[in-house]
Amino acid sequence: MSQNSLHIAHVVHRFDTGGLENGVVNLINSLGSEEYTHSIVTLKGHSTDFAARIKTANVKFYDLAKKDGNDLSIFWRMNQLLKQLKPDILHTRNTATLELQLVGWWRRVKLRIHGEHGWDVNDMHGQNLTYRKLRKLLKPFIHQYIALSKEARDYLLDIIKVKPERLNHICNGVDKSKFSPKKDITRTSPFVIGCVGRLEDVKNHVLLAEAFVIASKQTQGKVDIQLQLIGEGSCRDKVESILTANDCIKASWLAGNRNDVAALMTEFDIFVLPSLAEGISNTILEAMACGLPVIATNVGGNAELVQHDHSGYVVNVSDPQEMAERILDYVGQPELKMQHGQNGRALVEQKFSIQVMTSAYNNLYRTGKPAILDPGSNTLP
Repeated sequence: MSQNSLHIAHVVHRFDTGGLENGVVNLINSLGSEEYTHSIVTLKGHSTDFAARIKTANVKFYDLAKKDGNDLSIFWRMNQLLKQLKPDILHTRNTATLELQLVGWWRRVKLRIHGEHGWDVNDMHGQNLTYRKLRKLLKPFIHQYIALSKEARDYLLDIIKVKPERLNHICNGVDKSKFSPKKDITRTSPFVIGCVGRLEDVKNHVLLAEAFVIASKQTQGKVDIQLQLIGEGSCRDKVESILTANDCIKASWLAGNRNDVAALMTEFDIFVLPSLAEGISNTILEAMACGLPVIATNVGGNAELVQHDHSGYVVNVSDPQEMAERILDYVGQPELKMQHGQNGRALVEQKFSIQVMTSAYNNLYRTGKPAILDPGSNTLP
């Protein structure tokens, strides 16, 4: 271990399948194992299978075992843990862990960072007044902020009044070698519409199911189309009910959580993300890296990633008819599907590599100051 090694305590709600958590995995795997050690502190434990995605040996897990509702004892447990760990950096993520910055201040952690990765279903677009007051109240205890999307960056600047010199805009990066286009691009029936994400209300799979029903009726007897949903969650029954009621369940595959997402994505024809709220979506970047055109709702950072009518389409968050029409555009125009997919892959290669993301985080961790980023490109000057 290097004498200049830094110890980071990453605090997340639960370390399990999700875009935020996947970003942590990519970051830890990319930062030098001799330069960093990591403690992943969770409020609600972790998935052993998901944790296995971390490929370095410099990581330990700690669970604060937070009780449901208000649990003031969590502050005492966090205090005892930080007293034991003595990290150089405390890095909390999203509202669920924000209050624990108070403990970091009390224990005099040298660098305290908070990341805003995306909106919670209880705080769509930062409109929850209680959370807004909480962010303002805790602002003096945080040294640096990370906003993954322009929406989050503007919210922190304009609403929470974070000073620009304390704000970093760092987009996610994608592993271009792991997620890459299928070498044999000749596709046979069926035409596969794919989505990867937790089956929860905020991911809005109901919209996609409704759009698929519309598209299926219009292609019936002409083109065989199939819906593949990768992920698990509380909305599974609701989505299945819509598909079953409209005789579309046999043309659908609800695969649950999978460890072979990269391989499954290469079998998609297009990728659709119907979310109600997003930060910077890892799955959009992964789909673009696989050479897939993307249809995404116009929320959060989606429009930063998907260039409308160039690498995909950005659609209304509540209009299944519009989403269905965009799906049918690709079904009926193979050359358009191929061109938009190629454009998306080119954008990933130019702007959204893991190397650029890691460089920005490394600069922040080492200096405690923002790197100068081009907010639209995620590239260092």
